[in-house]
Amino acid sequence: MRFAVIGLGGLGHMAAKFAVAFGCHTTIISRGTSKKESSLRDLKVDQYIDSKNEEEMKAAARSFDFIISTISAEYDILAYIALLRKDGQFVVVGSPPVPIAIRQSPLIGKRASISGSLIGGIQETQEMLDFCGKKNITCDIETISVDNIDEAYERTVSGDVKYRFVIDMSTLKD
Repeated sequence: MRFAVIGLGGLGHMAAKFAVAFGCHTTIISRGTSKKESSLRDLKVDQYIDSKNEEEMKAAARSFDFIISTISAEYDILAYIALLRKDGQFVVVGSPPVPIAIRQSPLIGKRASISGSLIGGIQETQEMLDFCGKKNITCDIETISVDNIDEAYERTVSGDVKYRFVIDMSTLKD
């Protein structure tokens, strides 16, 4: 299965780790190239596509069976639907601030489907945790102190976080 992850943050890097562990040919699609080297080296994905590079996006047309979107900002969904193969699936787990309007003909022409997912039940969550333990899948984090929350927020807004901040609550003063 050819699997693509759109957006490389807290959710995206975990989606990539799962896809690699499942044995999928895994591609990260993200803005710019600042995360390309670490995606290939650390996440062990097979391919990285810069979504701002028209040639790379065009070359990837009709090449994925499954795309998971972790983007929580406004984006052009049709640019990514174009990357699906016939009968491809596009799953949304990020929640952009505005509704996404879409022309249906690109979906109809390739029998593609769009779905969303929030969280599984207790059994699915336990299966996921068991799988993570078996495959040694962990979340890559940067631990910060409470005093650095404002800086962490600014870095998040500017895209300068790899991949998730976690606040060390022991730094909270009474």
